[in-house]
Amino acid sequence: MPSNYKDSIFKNPDKNFNLIKHNSFKFKLLMITSCRFSRLISYNMGAFRFFLLIGLFLISSFTFAQTNRSSVLAPPLVIPDTNKKITVGAKDTNINHTNLFFTLRQCIDYALLHQPALNRSLIGQDITKETNAVNLAAWLPQVNASGNLIHYIQVPNSNVPLAAGSTTRGATTNSFVPELAVSQAIFSPTLLYTKRTAPLLVEASKEVTDSTKIFLVSSITKSFYNVLLTLEQINILKEDTARLGKNVRDTYHQYIGGIVDETDYEEATITLNNSKAQLKQANENVTPQFASLKQLMGYTPELPQFNVSFDTTQMMQGIHIDTAQQLRYENRIEFKQLNTQKILQNELIHYYNFQWVPTVSAFFNYDLNFQNNTGLGTAYQTSLIGLSFSVPIFTGFARLHNVQKAKLQAKLLDWDETDLKTLINTQYTTALANYKGNFYNLQLLQKNVSLAQRTYFVVDLQYKSGIVAYLNVITAESNLIQSEISYLNALFQVLSNKIDLEKAMGSITY
Repeated sequence: MPSNYKDSIFKNPDKNFNLIKHNSFKFKLLMITSCRFSRLISYNMGAFRFFLLIGLFLISSFTFAQTNRSSVLAPPLVIPDTNKKITVGAKDTNINHTNLFFTLRQCIDYALLHQPALNRSLIGQDITKETNAVNLAAWLPQVNASGNLIHYIQVPNSNVPLAAGSTTRGATTNSFVPELAVSQAIFSPTLLYTKRTAPLLVEASKEVTDSTKIFLVSSITKSFYNVLLTLEQINILKEDTARLGKNVRDTYHQYIGGIVDETDYEEATITLNNSKAQLKQANENVTPQFASLKQLMGYTPELPQFNVSFDTTQMMQGIHIDTAQQLRYENRIEFKQLNTQKILQNELIHYYNFQWVPTVSAFFNYDLNFQNNTGLGTAYQTSLIGLSFSVPIFTGFARLHNVQKAKLQAKLLDWDETDLKTLINTQYTTALANYKGNFYNLQLLQKNVSLAQRTYFVVDLQYKSGIVAYLNVITAESNLIQSEISYLNALFQVLSNKIDLEKAMGSITY
């Protein structure tokens, strides 16, 4: 309809009456349409209000039905007591709450005094010295006293011819002959070999003690770091459990308020239970680890419990080692022991080669001879002095076979030296590669911890703001825990690799 036509109708109704009448059909149609439109608007407003009320009622009913269905199909939801701290067992409580603390240096010092294996090696060293003293005692004069006390029941005949072919009895009834014998070794190949090998045997026993000390230092250090690793994991898991406990409480209240779904609360509870299980396992693992450390230290179970103490700054400073220094085989205790064995074997070859040399010694004997028919009677003195020697002329080629056998044993030691060098080189290259790789890994994992902490903080804020789902929080939390534990593992792995590298290079001090 034109606009001027509508204006003429509303502005001049009387003047244009004939025009309206002329167009009565159109006018009626317009009026009917206007009335229907007005009623339609009125009807739609009422329907809108009606459907709005119906929608609110259905939403309330749906929420009520969902709550009832959860109570029927699933167990009743109970707010978990996440404020309760998870503590270790009774036996572990004494460990964690004792006032006695040992540093790594103190653990090593204690082991050097009380460790049974080390004390056995020290006693073995003293036994070697005493054995050498016994063997070398033959160089000193040997004094022996002996005697024979004789009473003849029938006196033997002297077989001295008398008149008419008879014999006489020339012996007395009673006799006592004491003797004092003194001997002095002048030269002996066996004694000479004993004298030359005595300091070598002492050195060999000392090297056994040094090897035991090196083993104890490296083993105690690794065991100490293993205990520290578990204790640090416990601290991380405790913080994680507390954080997850707060998440469970928050998620529970959000679920009750209808903000989040039930699965968010269940996923939070599952994550919390997993963290609790890891914390419990770590608390149980620390007990045998302490027992292993005590065994290496020689710390008896009857002694009071102790905890470990360490300086983080000093530990991080001691993590570095000069990887450019060259490997020196002679620094290894095993190489020193093998060299001592080779020297001893050469002395044995030398001994067999000169075993034909005569053994010379001096002697002095002093005798008293008491003879009488009724008592000891008068003593008849006898004394003498002289030299004795012994020369092996033919021994069935035993000496030559001993020489050949000793030379073959020396060749075995040469091959042992070759094998030992390859073993030391393998240990060195392996320890060096492990140290470098894990040290680089440690630096990356340290960055990952910072990134994981930042990511978890942002994702947690996003979840509380309703931007992301709770699954993102679980993923961020898992990445944070994994990165922290991985960093700890890498840290103590590098420290352990450093000990292996120092042991391979023979630079462990004690």
